[in-house]
Amino acid sequence: MDYYSTHINKLIEQLSHLPGIGAKSAQRLAFHIVSMPADQVEQLTASIRDAKQNIRYCKSCCTLTDRELCPICANDNRDHHTIMVVENTRDLAAYEKTGKYDGVYHVLHGAISPMLGIGPDDIKLKELMVRLQNEDVREVIIATNSSLEGETTAMYLSKLIKPSGIKVSRIASGVPVGGDLEYIDEVTLLRALEGRVEL
Repeated sequence: MDYYSTHINKLIEQLSHLPGIGAKSAQRLAFHIVSMPADQVEQLTASIRDAKQNIRYCKSCCTLTDRELCPICANDNRDHHTIMVVENTRDLAAYEKTGKYDGVYHVLHGAISPMLGIGPDDIKLKELMVRLQNEDVREVIIATNSSLEGETTAMYLSKLIKPSGIKVSRIASGVPVGGDLEYIDEVTLLRALEGRVEL
């Protein structure tokens, strides 16, 4: 039984298609949007429309941007000899927030997952290989997630890049800051042990 009008139900349904938005969150957002002033709703819809029409992949690193080159690739002060490979633009943003990495990135927009039918051709791997042939790259840092898909992608990338003579490294993974050892899984503990550094 429908409790709301057709328009509200349609809005709730569309919002529930967004990632991380369940039925209750969609309902809450729908009622918030309906109660917003008309000019704010217009600004929201215009922003969504503009983003969809103007945002594209950076010609170099494949992150999302509204220009031909993203601000990072266009910055001459960045180390263009080092490329960090990440799964998505959110991962790029997370590393940028640290303020400690001065190289450039390559965004794959996914990870290899045979179970989900995602192969090397379904992510931005070809674009990375073209970059490595055309640019003077000395190191590729693989910063995919520590999931099964992330590890599969990292191994595939390593095997693909190493024959070219470019240094390939993988980000360390291990015990999180503030984590109790007794609650951490064996694989993470093993990685922490293997990635130990001298003090």
